[in-house]
Amino acid sequence: MKPVIAISLGDFNGIGPEIALRCHDQIKQSCTPLYFTNYKIIQQAANILKVQVPEDLEVEYVKGDFIIKPGKVSKKSGAFSFRSFQKAVEFTASGICDALVTLPVHKEAWMKANIPYKGHTDYLRKRFKKEAIMMLGCDKLFVALFTEHVPLKKVPGLIEKKRLTQFLIDFYHETTPAKPVAVLGLNPHAGDGGVLGDEERIIKKAIDKANEAIKQEIFFGPVVPDVAFTSNFRKKLSHIVAMYHDQGLAPLKALYFDESINVSLNLPILRTSVDHGTAFDIAYKKMANTTSYLNAVQYAISHLR
Repeated sequence: MKPVIAISLGDFNGIGPEIALRCHDQIKQSCTPLYFTNYKIIQQAANILKVQVPEDLEVEYVKGDFIIKPGKVSKKSGAFSFRSFQKAVEFTASGICDALVTLPVHKEAWMKANIPYKGHTDYLRKRFKKEAIMMLGCDKLFVALFTEHVPLKKVPGLIEKKRLTQFLIDFYHETTPAKPVAVLGLNPHAGDGGVLGDEERIIKKAIDKANEAIKQEIFFGPVVPDVAFTSNFRKKLSHIVAMYHDQGLAPLKALYFDESINVSLNLPILRTSVDHGTAFDIAYKKMANTTSYLNAVQYAISHLR
């Protein structure tokens, strides 16, 4: 029997519906996708795209009725995308669906709709009361983020030995990497021995403590951040831990933007997502790249517990 994959379609003013409709015939070969929306809204999206809604497209009803406005930030679309995601999470948590794949939401639209979360991972962390780990990438390289959607000025204060140690231990148990994992320093040149900052001393202590706990020398560093993504260095590893969002994702997306995905680790459910946003500038123009979505679906299927 094929696994049932919950599909949350994201913000309907963005590229999510186009990607889902275009890929349905392909992903149904390896899973049974269940789309969290309603027929009226998905038909409206199909009409704008001038395509047919597949006859075998299975929909789990989500309340909502609004006019799709391609490329526009909308309170109603934001609220609908959250309800779709929230219901898909519950179906996955209850075992009705085997895994969850999400298409992109718009954080400003969530804010306009008074949704008190900064994104998917923030909600999942609070829903399951677990320290979810955000990992992005592809088979060539995955990057885990120690801090995510926080202002850069707050990052140094969040680098604490106990918290980082537990993050590394949890990350190891979730991924069991076969190769050593590079842990990046925070400062330029990884602090240059304290000349450019001393957060690296905390990072080093956390690395040592994590390796001691797992009884393996898996983690190494702090690694100079501007070296970690060079081609020769990447040959040695499959995973990197970055201290903050742009430190890890700017180089990752420069290398593997189209094919990368987002995986939520350390949760009781399996959730994957595309590694891109709503792309309002190309919404409903039939220009969306589907590679990340297809990879996210395939990762979910291949990593079912």
